[in-house]
Amino acid sequence: MKALPKDFLYRRNREKWIMWLILGFMAFLWGLPLFAAIARGFAFNGVQNFIDVMFNDIGGISLGRTYINTLVIALMHAFFVVVVSALAGYGFYIFEFRLKTVAYFVVLVFLAVPATSILVPLFFITRELGLRDNYLAVALPEAALTLPFGVLLVRNFAEEIPRSLIEAAAIDGAGHPRIWREIFLPICKPALINIGALSMMWSSQDFLFPSLFFSSPEMTTAAQAVLRFREYLGATPDDIGRYNASLVLLAVPALLIVVFGLRFITNGLTSGGVKE
Repeated sequence: MKALPKDFLYRRNREKWIMWLILGFMAFLWGLPLFAAIARGFAFNGVQNFIDVMFNDIGGISLGRTYINTLVIALMHAFFVVVVSALAGYGFYIFEFRLKTVAYFVVLVFLAVPATSILVPLFFITRELGLRDNYLAVALPEAALTLPFGVLLVRNFAEEIPRSLIEAAAIDGAGHPRIWREIFLPICKPALINIGALSMMWSSQDFLFPSLFFSSPEMTTAAQAVLRFREYLGATPDDIGRYNASLVLLAVPALLIVVFGLRFITNGLTSGGVKE
């Protein structure tokens, strides 16, 4: 075995410290707007700015209501994506049919479809279905755009499932519903939790679809409220402090989803990546 250079450990420690310095500097740059908003949120009236925004409506918009709207849409989005991705991933893994590869690639092509390209048809479809100011008007288009990624993730994860396990269950008399429920779902749980967490995170940050389909102040989401609060706050020094306080509080749902979902996202992306 070739001996390690004498300065090997020194170089490793130096590289580690350089990496930490770079990551720390990037984290500082990304966190600087948030730190600035927090500092300006205490301007003039201190904590009272946060209390006023939390417990008083601003232009008919309640901060608590924006939290509820954001959470409901995120949960619906995640539910649709997880269920359909699990069913589609199972179908692409289990069944053999003509043009299977073509169908899979057609699904993947929709990963490249931008949301802006389907705004006009979505607007007319939503109007005809009477879904304006309805949670489904936002949750369904979000789910449709996320589904290709969900199918890709679950299908690739399912490739790690031994075929012998599925065949043994079929020999024992288990049908597809039971195999999907009792074998496929438990094994693919990391991937499904991953796509669910990502769906909630992406939904909580969506500004485009809520702005297009919601007109009632009661349906305002946290991402929308950032702009709408600007229309009512900012004219006076007191309002500027309250506006920055509102920015900090409106970021809470997305931050919580990221903080609590990061572990599942990381585990879901790495699980199944190596065969044992």
